[in-house]
Amino acid sequence: MQFLLAFIVVIPLIGAVAALLPAPPGLKGTGPDQAVLRHGVTVTGAVLLAAIVLAAGFDHDHPSTMQATTDISWIPALDVRIHLGIDGISLPLLVLTALLTFLCALYSYFKLPAGPSPKAFVALLLVLESGTLATFAVLDLLLFFLAFEMVLIPMYFLIARWGGAQRQAAAWKFILYTLLGSVVMLLGLLLIGLKSGTFDMVALATDNGRGLTSSVQVIAVLAIGIGLAVKTPMWPLHSWLPDAHTAAPTVGSVLLAGVLLKMGTYGFVRILLPITPDGMHTFAPYLAAFAVVGIIYGSLACLALVRPGSKGDLKRLIAYSSVGHMGFVLLGIASMTPTGVNGALFANIAHGLITGLLFFLVGAVKDRYDTADLDTLSGATGAALYGRAPRLGGLLAFAAVASLGLPGLAGFWGEMLALFGSFDPADGLSRPAFLTFMSIAAFGTLLTAAYMLMLVRRVCMGEKREEPQLADVQTYEFAAWTPLVGLTVLAGLWPAALLGLTDPAVQKLLAGGKS
Repeated sequence: MQFLLAFIVVIPLIGAVAALLPAPPGLKGTGPDQAVLRHGVTVTGAVLLAAIVLAAGFDHDHPSTMQATTDISWIPALDVRIHLGIDGISLPLLVLTALLTFLCALYSYFKLPAGPSPKAFVALLLVLESGTLATFAVLDLLLFFLAFEMVLIPMYFLIARWGGAQRQAAAWKFILYTLLGSVVMLLGLLLIGLKSGTFDMVALATDNGRGLTSSVQVIAVLAIGIGLAVKTPMWPLHSWLPDAHTAAPTVGSVLLAGVLLKMGTYGFVRILLPITPDGMHTFAPYLAAFAVVGIIYGSLACLALVRPGSKGDLKRLIAYSSVGHMGFVLLGIASMTPTGVNGALFANIAHGLITGLLFFLVGAVKDRYDTADLDTLSGATGAALYGRAPRLGGLLAFAAVASLGLPGLAGFWGEMLALFGSFDPADGLSRPAFLTFMSIAAFGTLLTAAYMLMLVRRVCMGEKREEPQLADVQTYEFAAWTPLVGLTVLAGLWPAALLGLTDPAVQKLLAGGKS
């Protein structure tokens, strides 16, 4: 198992190097471009298969225990170790990353975004996958930082070279925001390591902050929290996200929303909650306040974009919806209760599935209409996808109602548990304040339903026009989207499959390493 986890993290890097080499003559197919795209599908498919085998071999009776661990000394002078391992918190995120990257590689094989060499595209996609997988698998603070930063350069180039209009400005905004946040985060990670004498995340979580003074914890939470909040993104550090999503190619948007945003919230759960509990206790009310502002702000921004005459962009609308959805994740974490944190982890996975599907669908609509502008799409009577491309319209409506939190689909459980966590926060936190936050967030769910239903009405409904019929869902699109639809339904109908993994691990994490 330990070799399998190391294989999952390392093989995309080896695949990225291989993608830049000439293809063997027997594997070129119709040409080198097809060969390298096929190579991307093969490598990401192998990683997904390994992740499924790892999940199948995971000891589900002890999900709070670190499994498949590797612990090798790397820099003895700093006591930095190549320490890998997974538990019930990181395993779902690992599998989600492997799944979404494979689906993006499969989609790109048939629908490669316009841009430079396919070799560079596949290599960047694989480096991005390796960095994201490493973030969820490493158990050393400095290694976590390196993996956290590893994804920035490939995502920058995916936006800047394969993106749409304003891609250069969006890519620079993305890299500057995240780099500045990361510099501050590194200072906080170094402070914890130097004051405690170790960078080992398991040992630090077991210590539960007892080796760090309250003032050190407060400073560490402030520094690390800023870096994580930028990546999440939390209001008001979110402004890079709409531009990045609007400019990014379809697969870039899917990976950015589906897995990169989860790295920030994962850091809150894996590092700040168990290692600096006193500092988190101090900042929890402020984190919750920023979270609910983000929920309302994101929803109001979406309502403004979906309004007729606003020239709203579909991709920009979904990006702002992510600000609101990630607000529920942060609210659950801020409650510092098992219920709230489990809700945050569930909402993380649900958001990755649903928003990944939404960006795939919005990209398909843009390809067919040559625009993502809502006013252009809907015209006077509506885009009428139900009549012109009924399967595509039905899938878009499905993803929209899943995103608004319809009971029975994945989006419902995470938000509900985050609200329950706020209803009864951890000891020492102001219950009246968190009840206020809960009420504001609950109102945000109504706003979410409003803009999503308006989106469905404008894009899917309307009179059937005399224009030629659009191409409906293609075979490769069906193959790329079906797993996301199926998992969205499965997680909604059987939430215990995910909560059974996360709950014991969360209980142990919040109890200071005691099961």
